[in-house]
Amino acid sequence: MRLPISIFVSVSLFTAETTAALYLSSTYRSAGDRIWQGLTLLFTLVPSVLVQLTLTFIHRDLSRDRPLVLLLHLLQLGPIVRCLEAFCIYGSVGRVEEPYVSITRKKQIPRGGQSEEVERQVGQAEGKLFTHRAAFARTSVIQAFLGSAPQLTLQLYICVLQHGVSIGRGTLMVISLLSIVYGALRCNILAIKIKYDDYEVDVRPVAYVCIFLWRSFEIATRVVVLVLFSSVLKLWILPVVLVNFLVFSLYPWILFWQSHSPFPENIEKTLTRVGTTIVLCMLTFLYAGINMFCWSAVQVKLNDPDLINKSQNWYRMAVYYMLRFVENASLLLLWYVYKTDIYGFICAPLLLLQLLVAYGVAVFFMLVFYQFCHPCRRLFSSVTHGLWECPSLLCLICSTASPPNGPMGTSGLEPGSPAADKEAANDGSSDTTEDLPNETTYDVLDDTIYDSLNEMGNNIHTGINGDFSQSASCNA
Repeated sequence: MRLPISIFVSVSLFTAETTAALYLSSTYRSAGDRIWQGLTLLFTLVPSVLVQLTLTFIHRDLSRDRPLVLLLHLLQLGPIVRCLEAFCIYGSVGRVEEPYVSITRKKQIPRGGQSEEVERQVGQAEGKLFTHRAAFARTSVIQAFLGSAPQLTLQLYICVLQHGVSIGRGTLMVISLLSIVYGALRCNILAIKIKYDDYEVDVRPVAYVCIFLWRSFEIATRVVVLVLFSSVLKLWILPVVLVNFLVFSLYPWILFWQSHSPFPENIEKTLTRVGTTIVLCMLTFLYAGINMFCWSAVQVKLNDPDLINKSQNWYRMAVYYMLRFVENASLLLLWYVYKTDIYGFICAPLLLLQLLVAYGVAVFFMLVFYQFCHPCRRLFSSVTHGLWECPSLLCLICSTASPPNGPMGTSGLEPGSPAADKEAANDGSSDTTEDLPNETTYDVLDDTIYDSLNEMGNNIHTGINGDFSQSASCNA
């Protein structure tokens, strides 16, 4: 079992950003900048509260007798306590023989032939650790795009207005950027594990590096473009942000309405319809927050039992990046036309060109990742082949070259490809945790993973998104 490094990184970024933000807000108060102080605290406390609620919801602390843990969450110390608990569980593995284990089966990535299934025994301690990893991976995404992203945009905007970068502000911006990139990386890994849940996925270091470079260029370019535009057209930035949020928030609901599917009732058995609606609205709001700054690797699909779209939709990705590039270029052009004397010390045309090239570099690393570094690239068609099959992307070329009844699916997958078979098999597959490439799915909302050894023998149990996973128990 691997050391829970991802949990330590998540808690470290959360603690460092919160500390830096509180210190910077105190400097704003000393300088009399009440507005900057209030906004800095807002983008720090709101995501912190959401992180505490997420950890409490996943671990179901409200239905368990753990008043001390709830008190620590109220004091915003929940992530630190959970991290210590995870490392204590890791240290206890192997010291005591566990009476029950679960047997999991995963397919190996095919290498020229048929894939073989691999069995592995998973104990209760590992199951608890998987639950902690799942919880912290989700909180990393929430912290990144509902806290760190607006915080970085705000502090960079203040730097432009004040013509300088203080040590405290620069430190907070660096930590926020790292937090956003790490959250986007976790989102990518989560998407891979969900889409290819039946397979034994091994993400190599070169894939992590490629994702890191892809997301760094994409997010940094987007933030700079928004700051430059808002510095010259302050009121017009509000329609830009609102339109982005409304489009990406309503888009999953529009697809859900068009599918005529019943309302999802299987998110959590104790939730009422109102509670389920609130959870779905928060999910789509987070989805909009991610797409505001970068492409969301996890695509929300409300009519799916897992609430996640498991198909590899090249067409949607291509349309997103083309429209985002046009939007960034338009905002930069408006900034160049209406820029004031505060930008007299920089070469505006060169800066505009550098930002557009940087966004192109991000797209380049994205293509490299999917073409060469994706751990499951043998299970779907290549990027170039997938983009070529996009009917609306090539316009007249596709309309004249492709046959009337040819495969024109939006997912860019061939009908007989292994990925198509994988999608068909995924209709009943379960959600998986992002730090669980080789393991089974554990019910992160089921407190019996902690309290009942007999429940480890259940063959089918409900998952966090209403899906089901199968596991077999045997005596160790």
